[in-house]
Amino acid sequence: MRLLFAGTPAVAVPSLRALLAHPAHEVVAVLTRPQAPAGRGRRLTPSPVAELAGEAGVEVLSPDRPSDPGFVRRLTELDIDCAPVVAYGALLREPALSLPRHGWVNLHFSLLPAWRGAAPVQHALLHGDEVTGASTFRIGPGLDDGPVFGVLTELIRPDDTSGALLDRLAEAGAPLLVATLDGIADGSLRPRPQPADGVSFAPKLTVSDACIDFTRPALAVDRRIRACTPDPGAWTAFRNDRLKLGPVTADSVPPAGGPPADGLPVGELPAGELLVTKSAVLVGTATTPVRLGSVQPAGKRPMPAADWARGLRLESGERIG
Repeated sequence: MRLLFAGTPAVAVPSLRALLAHPAHEVVAVLTRPQAPAGRGRRLTPSPVAELAGEAGVEVLSPDRPSDPGFVRRLTELDIDCAPVVAYGALLREPALSLPRHGWVNLHFSLLPAWRGAAPVQHALLHGDEVTGASTFRIGPGLDDGPVFGVLTELIRPDDTSGALLDRLAEAGAPLLVATLDGIADGSLRPRPQPADGVSFAPKLTVSDACIDFTRPALAVDRRIRACTPDPGAWTAFRNDRLKLGPVTADSVPPAGGPPADGLPVGELPAGELLVTKSAVLVGTATTPVRLGSVQPAGKRPMPAADWARGLRLESGERIG
């Protein structure tokens, strides 16, 4: 089939690479978001999908909106059979939706109808799901509610961040997308409507969503940090400045009257209070403390929490958040 591939970030690259190598399909053009500022210099940088397309000699289309008349005209000229989509980043509307003969087929990183929307992986972690996956479906006018062609499942690991889980799903999802297009091409695959039950939504997480509240239970703190790593980046306030946080691990302070462990004093640790030892920095939560992993003070590089504490000569009893 003649394909227009729509995608923007690095997680779309495995699917584009697989389709470029497929002998039965031809990627005649790529649709991606316009260049965006990146890095400390804020230079305009092409998307990872645009870079791969350029290396392969494939035409790159980057309209401000896929409804722009110029893009619609070019899409008509390309005479597309199908348009696979992976994390393109903009809503598709008519008349572009109707132009490919077999429509637009999205690889979405959830088990639909769960977690429709922009951040399915982040919300799966945030809500403590044990299993997630990927689905291919035909895009329609609604939000991720089109009929499903195929699915795969993926176990969520206890230490998964959204970045690590998304990378695994991107690699595993590429063969699913290829198999879906193969089935569409030979007529062996028909999509099935999504069930009415089990619908949930996953809006994009904001910087405000990534602020960590240590008055919440340790489990909720851990989930939110992992869900927001690397994007939008978990953070908290410390000494009137913002401190970025990497994943934490659950820890424990010995109960009153019990023997100390790891050099920690006996007693409970109040929510938001720091407990500093030679090798660790703990923060109290509504339940058990959490041990900080890496931290990143404003204007500095990420560093182990123990190194951060030594550099500031932190003492137990200071508060965070």
